[in-house]
Amino acid sequence: LQTEFGLPMGLADTTKITFERSVDQSLDRRFTDRRKKEKVLIHKVQILDPATGTGTFLAETVSRIYERFKGQAGMWQGYVEEHLLPRLNGFELLIASYTMAHLKLDMLLSETGYKPIDNQRLRIYLTNSLEECHKDTGTLFTQFLAREANGANEIKRNTPVMVVLGNPPYNAISTNNGEWISNLINDYKYIDGVYFNERKHWLNDDYVKFIRLGQYYVDRNPEGVLAYINNHSFIDNLTFRGMRWHLMRSFDKIYIIDLHGNSKKKETAPDGSKDENVFDIMQGVSINIFVKTGHKPKDRLAEVYHFDLYGKRQYKYDYLINNNLHSIPFQRVYPTEPFYFMVPKKDKENRDQKEYEHGFRLSELMPVNATGIVSMGDSFAYAHTPAQLEGRLTDFLTTDCSAQALNDLFGLGKNYADFILQAKKSLKAIAQSKIVPIMYRPFDMLWTYLDNRILWRPRMNVMQHFFKENMGLVMSRQCVSDWRYVFCTKYIADFNLTGTAGRFGAGYVCPLYLYPADTQTSTDRNTARTPNLDPTIVDRIAQGLGLEFEPEKSGDPQRFAPIDLFDYIYAVLHSPAYRQRYNEFLKTDFPRVPYPDSADEFRRLAALGSELRRVHLMEHPALSELVTQYPVAGDNTVTKLRWEPSPDGQTGRVWINGEQYFDQLPMTAWECYIGGYQPAQKWLKDRKGRTLAFDDILHYQRIVKALVLTEELMAAIDNR
Repeated sequence: LQTEFGLPMGLADTTKITFERSVDQSLDRRFTDRRKKEKVLIHKVQILDPATGTGTFLAETVSRIYERFKGQAGMWQGYVEEHLLPRLNGFELLIASYTMAHLKLDMLLSETGYKPIDNQRLRIYLTNSLEECHKDTGTLFTQFLAREANGANEIKRNTPVMVVLGNPPYNAISTNNGEWISNLINDYKYIDGVYFNERKHWLNDDYVKFIRLGQYYVDRNPEGVLAYINNHSFIDNLTFRGMRWHLMRSFDKIYIIDLHGNSKKKETAPDGSKDENVFDIMQGVSINIFVKTGHKPKDRLAEVYHFDLYGKRQYKYDYLINNNLHSIPFQRVYPTEPFYFMVPKKDKENRDQKEYEHGFRLSELMPVNATGIVSMGDSFAYAHTPAQLEGRLTDFLTTDCSAQALNDLFGLGKNYADFILQAKKSLKAIAQSKIVPIMYRPFDMLWTYLDNRILWRPRMNVMQHFFKENMGLVMSRQCVSDWRYVFCTKYIADFNLTGTAGRFGAGYVCPLYLYPADTQTSTDRNTARTPNLDPTIVDRIAQGLGLEFEPEKSGDPQRFAPIDLFDYIYAVLHSPAYRQRYNEFLKTDFPRVPYPDSADEFRRLAALGSELRRVHLMEHPALSELVTQYPVAGDNTVTKLRWEPSPDGQTGRVWINGEQYFDQLPMTAWECYIGGYQPAQKWLKDRKGRTLAFDDILHYQRIVKALVLTEELMAAIDNR
C-alpha cells in the first residue's frame, strides 16, 4: 500500500473515493441487476478477512494501525469512529469463532482508549464467504440472521475491497461446492482460453477457493492487494498451472515467501538440517502477497519474486518479525509455459555561464506553459472544502450585495468586486463539476471554481490539461533571493504557489502532458495525450543517453519516458550544488538544466527525483512515519502560534493554542524553505482561527516529515 499505491499511511490510510453501489431492496429495470445505483463516498482502503476465525488478523491490523498513533491520543477516538470501523470487514461461518472475534476486537479497542459513542457495530458478519450474496434476505427465519446476511451482502455486493488478507482454511475435501464459487474455480482450469485437460487436480481445496475469492474481490477494482498465509502447493504443483497463469494475469507483482515445512515431502534445509513447519500441520506453508496496481498491460504476466525460508520454527518466526518486503532478498522468477512454475531456476547502472547555457531551457523544453491562476480575491475564490466554496458562491448568487460590501467582507483586490458582480448576470447556478482542487501553496491544496467569471485569470489554455491525470512542473522565471523556486503539482496551480508576484518567485506552470480540448468529459483518463516536450531537445537527450524515448512509461530499461525526464529535471533543480553554482543565472530567467552525461547518471537522478516528487505530492510511503507528535487532546483550534525550541536546539514545540502543540518538530523542518515560504510555519499561520480536523492534524505532521525528507533527498542528489 505504501510503496505501490502512494498511500503513505498504509493500512491506516483515510482516503475516500466515489463508488457506485446498488441499493438493496430496490428493483429498477434500467440496470442489469435490476437494482438502483447511487454514488457514495467510501474509504479506499477497505480491508476484508474472509475467514476471520477469532479475529486474529483484524486485531493485528488494529494494533499495527494503533502503533502509528503513539503520542497522538487526541486523534485516536475520532480516527476509530470515522476512519477505522467503517472499513474493517470480516466473514466467519462458525458462530463461536464469530462471537470470539467480536469480543477480542471490543476488548482491544477498549484497551487502546477508544470509547464507542454511537453503538457503531463491528463489520464482522456471520456468513459463508464462498457463497454469493443472497438475492433477498427479507424472508430469513430470524431477524438476527437477516441482519447478518444483509451486512455481509453489502460487503459482497457493494464494497470495493482493496485489501484481502488472512489465513484461510485448508481442506482438500471441501464441502463448499456451490455453483457460484465452482464457476469461479473453473477459470483455473484454463490457460489463455485453453482447457489444460488435467483429469486429477487439487483445485477443490478450500485454500484455493479462498485465493480465487480474494482474486475476485480485487479484480472488481482498479487496484488492490491479496495477502494470505496458505498451503504452498500451488506454486509448483503441475495441476495448479492454470491457477498460476490466472493470478499472473490479474496481478502486477507476486511475492512468495516459501516457509516450507512440508512433512509430506519430507522437506529439509539445504544443509540437511531439520526444517520445521510454522504451524502444527503437515502441509507446507507460504506467505503470498499479490499486488495489483492497474499499471500492467492486460496481456503481460506479473513479475514474480520468490524467497525460501528453511530452518527451525523459532528461526522462521524471528526472521519474519525482523524483516519486510524490502529487506528480504527475493529472487526474480520468470514463469514460462507450459507450467508457469513460481519457483526459481538455478541457471540465470562549468561553473561559468557558458557551461550553464549549454543546458536546455525549461520553457523551451516544455513550450506550453503560463503563470498560475490569478484570483484577485483568494478569500472569496478559494476555500478549504468544496462545501464551503459552494455555500459561499450560492449565497453570493442569491443575496444582493454591493462592491463595497464584498470588499469589506473578503478584502478583495482592485476591481475584483465589480468583476464578480458581473458574473451574476450570466452565472445562474453553481456547477459542481467546476469545483476543483487547486495547489495554493506548497503542501496546501484548496478548492476553487474554475470559471472565467469567478477567477480573474484562469489560464485555461494551460490549466485545461489538468482535467485528466497529469503532472506539472512549477518554476519561477526570476527572483531576487537565492534560487529555490520550484515545486510540482497534479492540480491546477495558483500564481503564487512558489513565491509572491513580480520578482519574488511567482510560478510558471508547465504540464507534462497535453490533452485535446474536449477531454474534460471523456471517461478515458489518458485520452490521446501527448508529451509537452520539444522533440528536438528530447532527441538530443536520447542520442546522448543511447536510449529511446517513449511517450508513455513501459518499464523497458532501454527506453525513457516523459516522467523519467521530469524526475531527472526535478532532481537537478533540487541539487544544492546546482543551485549554488548557477544561482546568479537562475535569478534572471527560466532555469537551464544540463544534458545528462550518461544513462547511469540519468537513471540515478531520475530515481531520486521520483522520490522527491512523491514527497512533494504527499504520496511517498515514508510520510507515514511521523517525526512529530500531537500528545494533548483539546478543541484543536489554532489561536496563537508560538515556537518553543528544545534545550539542544535540534527540535521544538509549536503551540497552536494555550494547551495543544506539535512536539518533537525538527528545527530543520521548521526553518525549511520551499520557494518563498516556510511551509511548517505558513500552513499553520494560514489556519489561524480554524479548528483542525483529524485529517488536518495528520496532514501537518506529514508536511513536517516531507520537509525532513526534502532535506535528506537534496543531500543525496549531490552525494555521487
